[in-house]
Amino acid sequence: MIQIKRPLKDYLVYFLFPLAIFYWGVMYWRNLFYRYGFFVSRRLPCNVISVGNITVGGTGKTPTVIFLAQYFNRMGKKVAILSRGYGRTTKGTVLVSDGKEIKVHWKESGDEAFLISKKLSRVPVVVDEDRFRGGMFIIQQFNPEIILLDDGFQHRGLERDLDLVLVNSGDTIPDHKLLPYGLLREPWINIKRGSAILLTKTNLIKPKPYLLRKVKETGLPILRSVVRSSISSFSPDTPENLNGQTVFLVSAIGDSFGFKRTVEKMGCQIVGEKIFPDHFNYSQSAWKNVESLLSSTDYIITTEKDWVKIESLNIKKLVIVVGIDVEIQPLKKLDYLLKSCL
Repeated sequence: MIQIKRPLKDYLVYFLFPLAIFYWGVMYWRNLFYRYGFFVSRRLPCNVISVGNITVGGTGKTPTVIFLAQYFNRMGKKVAILSRGYGRTTKGTVLVSDGKEIKVHWKESGDEAFLISKKLSRVPVVVDEDRFRGGMFIIQQFNPEIILLDDGFQHRGLERDLDLVLVNSGDTIPDHKLLPYGLLREPWINIKRGSAILLTKTNLIKPKPYLLRKVKETGLPILRSVVRSSISSFSPDTPENLNGQTVFLVSAIGDSFGFKRTVEKMGCQIVGEKIFPDHFNYSQSAWKNVESLLSSTDYIITTEKDWVKIESLNIKKLVIVVGIDVEIQPLKKLDYLLKSCL
């Protein structure tokens, strides 16, 4: 979750207010044009399930997409993943993985699509800023029964059979103001065009009464996800037990607080952290500066998303990569929602 310092200084409020009004207007007219058919949504010849959010920051979309892909694999369904490929150096349609091997460097796909490809087998992954074009490419190449649309809630040019909207359990009242004051990508009322709400990371932070009231008022089905952490198979160093170890955290993700809570629950003693902007492209000099901050720390701990960008660097300190898996609850409600749309 992006951290915004509050209260804003007076001069900054006056500067941001016109931007907020302009942004609200853009989102209002865009959604209105889609509602009345001035902008057209196109349908792919397969089931489409969107995993998105209404806020910026780390709600846990990537592990949720991975969970759903594995869920459908266990059901014997052919599934593929379509993403925009945020932060990539390429344009157009890019095949990241054919389900057997990764075809590109992470810079060409974006870090999240690359991580999804590394975590999943038998699941093609494609990135394209034009989701319909990317979806048609997937269908022509792999003929899946289901396409999982990563970060698709605001991408209204593609019709979907289920819209799963993720909400971080740590959201507060200030967070639910429209950008740039808060974290909302669009007004909260628009969440009602979703099919269901998934409250994420509920075992890391208990949702405030304010947030529970807000999601209940939508009238949408409500699911919850819990986070399970472990030392990743990507990790170059794998101690038998992290409990009691002194560690230094390094991350460039949307919710650094959630990552810190995860590591604390593993029994580590956190002596410091370095937080980079989300999707930060690590350089050797940046990593050298990180290592210079350590003294008697036992390990550096980072995320899988960060590691795909760090592993090619010259690393002199001990590094542990923590992997995150999610479990969506209650499973029976999830089963019902997914089966009802297929």
